[in-house]
Order: sequence, then C-alpha cells, then structure tokens
Amino acid sequence: MNSFMYLIVLSIFVHSTNDYTFIAEGAEELPAPVVDLDGNNLREGIRYYILPLARGRGGGVTISSTSNKTCPVAVAQAPFELKNGLPLTFRPVKSEKGGFIRESTDLNIKFSAASVCARSTVWKLDGYDESAKQYFVTTGGVEGNPGRETISNWFKIDRYQSDYKLVFCPTVCNYCKVICRDVGIFFQDGKRRLALSDVPFVVMFKKV
Repeated sequence: MNSFMYLIVLSIFVHSTNDYTFIAEGAEELPAPVVDLDGNNLREGIRYYILPLARGRGGGVTISSTSNKTCPVAVAQAPFELKNGLPLTFRPVKSEKGGFIRESTDLNIKFSAASVCARSTVWKLDGYDESAKQYFVTTGGVEGNPGRETISNWFKIDRYQSDYKLVFCPTVCNYCKVICRDVGIFFQDGKRRLALSDVPFVVMFKKV
C-alpha cells in the first residue's frame, strides 16, 4: 500500500473510532428493571400486589380508613398475612418501549380497584400530621403531569440489598426542595399505615 492510500485508511479508522467513542460516552445507561416474584419485569399498566417480604407481619398494601375521616384514604398494610391487599398499577414519569418499570425512577402508584369515595386512588404524600409527627401516604394524588404542582405524587422503587423498598424522593422538579426518605410502616389506631420512615418497608411484587 502506498503512503497516500495508507493515510486515507488511517483517517477513516480514526474517524470511525472517534464516532464510536462519542456514541459510547453519550449513551446513558438505564437503571435495571424491577422484577416480580416470578422473575419477570414489572410493566406499566399491569396489575400487581405489593406484598411484604417478611412473613408473619401483615399482608399486602391496601386502602384503609382513619379515625378522623369517614372516607378510607390511608395507604396501609392489610393486618392479616393471607390478604394480598388491593391490586395496583405503576406509571413511570417517562414511558418507554416495552413499558418497563425501572429502579430508582419516578413513578405514580395507583390502586386499580374502584374507590368507595369520589377520590383518586393515586398515591401521594400527605401534609405533615402534627399529632402523629409523621408524613403519611394517602390516596387523592394526580396521575402524570410531572412538575412542582404534582411533586407529592411521585415515588420510586429502590433496591434494598437483594430485595426492594419504596422511596419518596421525587426528581420531577429540578428547583424544588424535597424530602428524601424511605416509606415504612407506622402503627396508628391499630392500623399499619405507610409513612416516611428510617426503617424501610421491604416489599416484593406479585402479578395479579
């Protein structure tokens, strides 16, 4: 090969290598998909039960009444282990082909069962309860429309060792100051209510 042809080939090789490097560096690695009890990826719009990992400590997640309200609005754990709770669906902040639900990604959580009250079944973080000194998870949230006005409606599923936990730490508003805490169980009037906690509620997901 003469020197002129060698320079052309070298130029093409360097150009191709640079293009490849740019693509590799620019590609964003997606978080891992969340998997259910059968090892299948969780998907948007499919109904699941949220169940406790620990046995003998109550059942799945459901809607419960509170002492000061006639309409059941509290997100809580069923008191009996054999109860799966109510089915739920997940909606990520950005849908993707395949509809995967990914770890550490903002999402709405919504009970798919009808409510007895004229109220949304989307989860939200309620205002601070001064008497209990807690932030509780309730229904009545808004689905979609990410931003400052819906900041309380976004949750995440994070890894906890080899299992999962629920987290409130929304990133749908770049300039908002938010609380970042695990979602745990708070006992109130005999109910196992979901609330922000230093002790996570470790969970698994069962397809309905």
